[in-house]
Amino acid sequence: MTHDFGLVITAMVTPFNDDLTINYSQAKKLACQLVNSGSDGLVVAGTTGESPVLSKEEKIELFKTVVDQVGGKAAVIAGTGSNSTADSILLTQAAQKAGADGVLLVAPYYNKPTQEGLYQHFKAIAESTDLPVMLYNIPGRTSVNILPETVVRLAQISNIVAIKESSGSMDQVSELKRSLPEHFAIYSGDDSLTLPILSLGGKGVVSVVSHLVGSRLKEMINAYTSGNTTLATNIHLELLPVFKGMFITTNPAPIKTALNLKGLHVGRLRLPMVEVTEQERERIKALMEKMKLL
Repeated sequence: MTHDFGLVITAMVTPFNDDLTINYSQAKKLACQLVNSGSDGLVVAGTTGESPVLSKEEKIELFKTVVDQVGGKAAVIAGTGSNSTADSILLTQAAQKAGADGVLLVAPYYNKPTQEGLYQHFKAIAESTDLPVMLYNIPGRTSVNILPETVVRLAQISNIVAIKESSGSMDQVSELKRSLPEHFAIYSGDDSLTLPILSLGGKGVVSVVSHLVGSRLKEMINAYTSGNTTLATNIHLELLPVFKGMFITTNPAPIKTALNLKGLHVGRLRLPMVEVTEQERERIKALMEKMKLL
């Protein structure tokens, strides 16, 4: 099974009202805006969407809302991974029913499964759905690294078609590219590593900064793939302050701050995440002014 999720996939924030309930109408507005500014796909209820603090019911409602709004115009990828295989299966099936185009499955966090445990976890979820699956490797947040040999085993399951790779190791990305079938897509999970990963055969990025610079990010990828590597490097260097600025503290606090500064009211964060400090807010504002993003 091959499935094209596109080049720029935005890990969409979840907008909240003042009382921290989900602002579904703002989610619709944001989804449209992202699709109109370079996003080929949207990850809904991923880490950037504050998945750990959303209820199952809220996630399903969010999937439906975004599918209703941009389904057919962009790939809607539901964040259905968790550290409970049974829960992930139920949520994945609900996402399929809601009309999602695919699912993103993060490695189980906190319970630290072995490589065999990871394999069995992802296999069980993939076999419970017809949807294409993107694996998500982010050892810094999960404390487990999905090793390339495990990804190769998983790639034999027909609907496991891609990986969002956030290990930060270019050797690991090289190993994946060497060992995986040609159709299997490798996406950068770190904005600042998109260009290096493209140079190793990666396809695109699951991005946070595409909330702000989606079209420019798309230009960078297109420049690279069409052979204009100088232009791609120049765009990468131009965007580097944004790549760095959106991670001055734990994601998604900076990107939510930036969107609020732009007048896209996405609200505050649910605990245990907290707002950026006043000093961080000033830094973000100064950066956005300098980059002409306000």
